[in-house]
Amino acid sequence: MTTPLLEIIDLHASAEEIPILNGVSLSIQAGEVHALMGPNGAGKSTLASVLMSSPAYEVTQGSIKLNGEDITTWSTDVRAKAGMFLAFQHPEAIGGVSVTQFLRQAMAARKDLNELSILEVRMEMMDWMDRLKMDPAFAERHLNDGFSGGERKRNEILQMALLDPTMAILDETDSGLDIDALQIVADGVATVRTNRPDMGVLVVTHYQRLLNELAPDHVHLLIEGRVVASGGPELALEVEKNGYEKWQS
Repeated sequence: MTTPLLEIIDLHASAEEIPILNGVSLSIQAGEVHALMGPNGAGKSTLASVLMSSPAYEVTQGSIKLNGEDITTWSTDVRAKAGMFLAFQHPEAIGGVSVTQFLRQAMAARKDLNELSILEVRMEMMDWMDRLKMDPAFAERHLNDGFSGGERKRNEILQMALLDPTMAILDETDSGLDIDALQIVADGVATVRTNRPDMGVLVVTHYQRLLNELAPDHVHLLIEGRVVASGGPELALEVEKNGYEKWQS
């Protein structure tokens, strides 16, 4: 049997000793897109943060494996170097640091190099910005400073493309976006997946509209810190139509 790209096994996690995840188990194979849905407060964003080793949460039980290797105790930077990527729901602004400067450092860390030449970074950035239909002037702006919601999310997709992850986690990337911006993000994810078809994707979302574009292989419902149902795209359609009441205690 093929080793899962990402395997979450009976994962429990707390914040300030308050349990939030209560035994999450999930398995994602290379190249698959999984969607995680659930009501507010179910633990979806917590799971995304725990997968990237956020210090705000403590894993109290269970394990996380990447390509069969236990990464439960690994720090965020080590997970990132190994190919984990998280697109934030609310990306932070960093004044004084250009998009190019930020990505140069991030790309060097991902490739385990002291630094990359600015020319090499610019060439790769311009190539991907063209593919993602981004204005080249975007590269010189300060990271997320004064960006619209759509620009912040598109910048997250640019980072994903350049960092070339093996496992991408998109935490409510569709949050606050209008239809046009949502289409841009969905097209960007599809473009990156075309370039790297073996990349696994975990999409955390409230809405069917993003899933219409990404066409997930599997959909999971997270309620009260547990995965209570899994299925195909039809499960997301059922939630869209009837809500979560059927699965809530």
